[in-house]
Amino acid sequence: MKTTGLCLPILLAMSGCFMAEKSDSYEEGPEESPEEEPVCGAVQEPFAFWMWSASAGSPDPDAAERFPNVELVEHTTRDGRVLKGFRLKSTAPEDKVTGRMLVAQGNAMLADQLLEYLNTLAADGIESYVFDFRGYGASEGRARLKAIVGDYRELYEAIKPDRLYGISFGGIILMNLIGSGATFERAVIDSSPARVNDFGCPERYDPINNLPENAAGILVIAGAEDRVVPETDVEPLMELVEARGGKALLGATFGHPFMDNAHAHEQRSELIRSFLTGKE
Repeated sequence: MKTTGLCLPILLAMSGCFMAEKSDSYEEGPEESPEEEPVCGAVQEPFAFWMWSASAGSPDPDAAERFPNVELVEHTTRDGRVLKGFRLKSTAPEDKVTGRMLVAQGNAMLADQLLEYLNTLAADGIESYVFDFRGYGASEGRARLKAIVGDYRELYEAIKPDRLYGISFGGIILMNLIGSGATFERAVIDSSPARVNDFGCPERYDPINNLPENAAGILVIAGAEDRVVPETDVEPLMELVEARGGKALLGATFGHPFMDNAHAHEQRSELIRSFLTGKE
């Protein structure tokens, strides 16, 4: 599995160094739609997403064939972009099915890189849906924060999940979904910064500003060893989620998701699995 996990604030800050000139190799995909307007800087945001999508690599065309319970799915967005993804059907007995989950991965990851991991949750009765972000992998369009947030509102309406799982940048996306009024039973937000407005993004996209008054059912995780999204960036969200009835956990040995050592990854995975299945 690819372990690159860069958070939005870091690369938005880095990309400010390139405002005067773009790399000769900087290229973008199809013509921008109104939905794909940058909101975090006309140069910084496109450059950051270009870097992330390049780091994510190319999709594995054979990924779905390795798992008998995985099928290819797609969604056409309001502006005509086709998002490609996967449905991982539950492998548990029918009377043991736990729920349906929408997943948003890290910003330098593709959907197929999570199939093996999500398949462990399928054994616990969770049906998962995971898509390449627009402009990534097999999905069409240009990756932009505003557009991706809108995409996940559409995916939520189409899939009707009762569980949400956001990893790093994906947690920013799902917190915006939650802030729009999405209902759910359980949500895990793993290693996502509380704020992105310090890096040129409007405050309305800050996860902490999208936390509902009743945060029961939300678990926020941070890693004491995380060098990508330090615990200090997550702490305000952790404190508020606990104050509003949710849960927060700081893993003493946790790094960034999927960049942990083997033992920490196993601990983290079991924690998430227990929470999502209601067995904690």
